[in-house]
Amino acid sequence: MAAAPLTGNRQETSTPTDPSLWNEDLAPAKDRRWKVYDIFALWMSDVHNLGNYTFAAGLFVLGLSAWQVFTALLFGFVIIYVGMNLMGRIGQRTGVPFPVVARISFGTFGANLPALIRAVIAIFWYGIQTYLASVAVTLLVLTIAPGLKPLTEHGFLGLHALGWICFVALWAAQGLVLTRGMEAVRKFQDWCGPLIWVVMIALAVWILAAGHWQISLTSSPVRLSTGEQVRQWFGAAGLILSTYGTLMLNFCDFSRFAPDQKTVRRGNFWGLPINSTAFALLSVVVTAGSLQVFGEAITDPAELLARVHNTPVLVIGALTFAIATMGVNIVANFVSPAYDLANIWPKRISFTVGGVISAVAALCVLPWKLYSSPVVVNYFLGGLGAFLGPLFGIMIVDYYLIRRREVDVAKLFTKDSPYHYRHGVNPRALATFLPTAALSAVVALVPFFAPAAPYSWFLGTATSGLLYFAVMRSKRAA
Repeated sequence: MAAAPLTGNRQETSTPTDPSLWNEDLAPAKDRRWKVYDIFALWMSDVHNLGNYTFAAGLFVLGLSAWQVFTALLFGFVIIYVGMNLMGRIGQRTGVPFPVVARISFGTFGANLPALIRAVIAIFWYGIQTYLASVAVTLLVLTIAPGLKPLTEHGFLGLHALGWICFVALWAAQGLVLTRGMEAVRKFQDWCGPLIWVVMIALAVWILAAGHWQISLTSSPVRLSTGEQVRQWFGAAGLILSTYGTLMLNFCDFSRFAPDQKTVRRGNFWGLPINSTAFALLSVVVTAGSLQVFGEAITDPAELLARVHNTPVLVIGALTFAIATMGVNIVANFVSPAYDLANIWPKRISFTVGGVISAVAALCVLPWKLYSSPVVVNYFLGGLGAFLGPLFGIMIVDYYLIRRREVDVAKLFTKDSPYHYRHGVNPRALATFLPTAALSAVVALVPFFAPAAPYSWFLGTATSGLLYFAVMRSKRAA
């Protein structure tokens, strides 16, 4: 067993690494090339997509004014900013990815539990997002070449021939980026995220001009009581927390490449409270403009682009939204499972191999069938998503309150260490995770608790953090 060059809170380069726990991709990052703009662009890639546009527009349709949507999401993104800085600090100081960070609290083998939960969620959504991007490309192809319509008349495994061609083409295009490692991911998202701003600003100017530049930020299409407005305002903030709970958990996968914590904080600041809320506000303004211009609130930007009745505009818009969807897919749904699967068998699975396994699995699950099934999306993926809050709570409390930010990074890669716990598993972490994850899932999924469902991530984080702090302190006292 060879000694690895390790960096972090405490360095012991003489500590031998265990091949079952170490490979080059899981080891502390050597090259710290990510600058403020790279992290800012990462958030642009993650935020600028059809799902977030529709989410913000949907809040307006449900009765919140543009100003209320803006303030609710700003509040949510400020909390997310704090959470990302907490997890980002761990990644930046230790230099290791999420599954290795999870070893600190869950154990050298137990870390596979949070890693696999995060990986399964990401793989399913990777397939679904690729499919959604392929739908935009399919519409684009039919607009340019209507003669290809016969390819949509026959299908295989639930998807017509043209759909298969577009899906596989996008799947392969993403693969070209993914198999080249994290440096290629950085370069791709550096230009992918800003690209959609061009289309969004052009769309906003067009709709504002059509509405004679008189779009109200204080009115909404539905009249709500003050109490209902307050409920929806806090619900919107809670839902955005749940949405970003996935990336908040494994943000250390990216922050590990930053040269210092100041870089992480600045990139997060410009990318989250500033850029994300600006994108949400622009989405609502465009939706409000569509209500004034067309007499109905159009929450799908692709449908709005189609009303421009200009083929070049439609082509550019469809391509941009497809590329933007690829951007969020790579950032949120590829990097994590690539590392997570590498953590299971480091000796045989590298970041690239883990990424290939993830991409093939995303293809094999037939994502168009998953997306059309409310049971799968809401209960299976929603249930797994509810587990992310408890995982985050345990890991943050362990690092900041139990260990006081003191971690021997070298010993994360050996079984002869305090992070091996009992046979590689920390029983107290599992004893905390199981009941709090069950509580979070019940609140998120059971109809009776629907009013509290938007707060399931926060509830899971708070309960797991408090319980874990209590059980670990009791261990020390004993």
